[in-house]
Amino acid sequence: MLKNTGRFLPLLVLSLMLRAQAQERWSWDTVREHFERNNPSLRAGQLNVEEAKADEVTANLRPNPQLGIVLDQFTVFNRDQLSPNNAQWTPTLTQLIERQGKRRLRYQSAQLATQGTQQDTQDLERNLLFSLRDAFIRVLASKSILQLASDNLAYYDKVIAVNRERFQAGDIAKIDLQRVELQRVQFAGDYQNALVNLRQAKLDLLALMSEKTPVDNFDVDGVFDFHDALPDLGEVRRQALATRPDLQSTATAVQKAQVDHKLAWANGSTDPTVGIEYQRTGPYNTLGVDLAIPLRIFDRNQGEKQRTQIEMERSERLRQAAATGVLRDVDSAHAALASLLELLKPYREHYLPEATDVRETISFSYAHGGASLLDFLDAQREYRDTQLNYRNLIASYLSAVNQLNFTVGREVIP
Repeated sequence: MLKNTGRFLPLLVLSLMLRAQAQERWSWDTVREHFERNNPSLRAGQLNVEEAKADEVTANLRPNPQLGIVLDQFTVFNRDQLSPNNAQWTPTLTQLIERQGKRRLRYQSAQLATQGTQQDTQDLERNLLFSLRDAFIRVLASKSILQLASDNLAYYDKVIAVNRERFQAGDIAKIDLQRVELQRVQFAGDYQNALVNLRQAKLDLLALMSEKTPVDNFDVDGVFDFHDALPDLGEVRRQALATRPDLQSTATAVQKAQVDHKLAWANGSTDPTVGIEYQRTGPYNTLGVDLAIPLRIFDRNQGEKQRTQIEMERSERLRQAAATGVLRDVDSAHAALASLLELLKPYREHYLPEATDVRETISFSYAHGGASLLDFLDAQREYRDTQLNYRNLIASYLSAVNQLNFTVGREVIP
């Protein structure tokens, strides 16, 4: 039996190595590429742009000419005058002439509608990318916490092994060994919870990408750390006002309302219809010219003029409100990021090294009888809590960076 086990052990190790190699490690750029290619909501938004471009074609069409034919003056009841030569043939070709740039204004309005749709699609992508980046950060955070839980558990197993040797040597009491072993439950629970959280975070990220890759074969690769640099608030505000697609969409809506108002006035003008007429009566051929001008006794476009005038003012008010909201969002995200940086710096400079030193010192002292069991257990918990708080703060920092990039509309911090 032992021989068989020894023979199959290399195969088992090889299988585990191949499984680890088969697990894909996707960078943020790879995740974003798959998302932009597969996400159905983003694809639907892009199709809206194509529909708007089709409306441009319709708006730019010219009115078609009209052909009319009249055949009359057939002799029916006078048998002695029955002759096809007595019939009158009158074909007429007419064309509507649009005045005051109606077609140009229609086309310009349709172009602005397409531009607004494109900006709305960009804003949809901005919102979806924010959710995608948030899910990516949660996977990185879960991986870091899983690594911490694994390291803590491995370290504590070594501590238990040392204390068992001390117990067998009669250096500590059995109750002290049992209390040390009971503390392992917390580290084992941290490890299992971290496994579950990491798997759920990966599933959420795969769902956003509409990716069918099995979760066991999927992993991400990214930097889970923070940078001290904080972008200038004034520069960030200027970039947000220049790049936020939802703000640009409101500005486009103002331009479209102005064009629609001009179009309403143009539609209120009369359009003449001109044409040419050919007439054949018996052996005689004649030509004529037709001209039809609508009599504008009542202004049937008065309500549309008033509506578009109100729409211009409403669109401008919405643009102002959107600009104010953009600046408020940027200020809030910038302040949250600055606050997190102030919390993170002391952790990296003081708290983490101190927690490590305290754990190592107390563990060494306890192993040589210089510290109490209570001090030893407290040192283990303090190290665990400090490391866990630090990783949660980094996750909050990366989320704050994501929020700032989201409020600006572009990556100000990669």
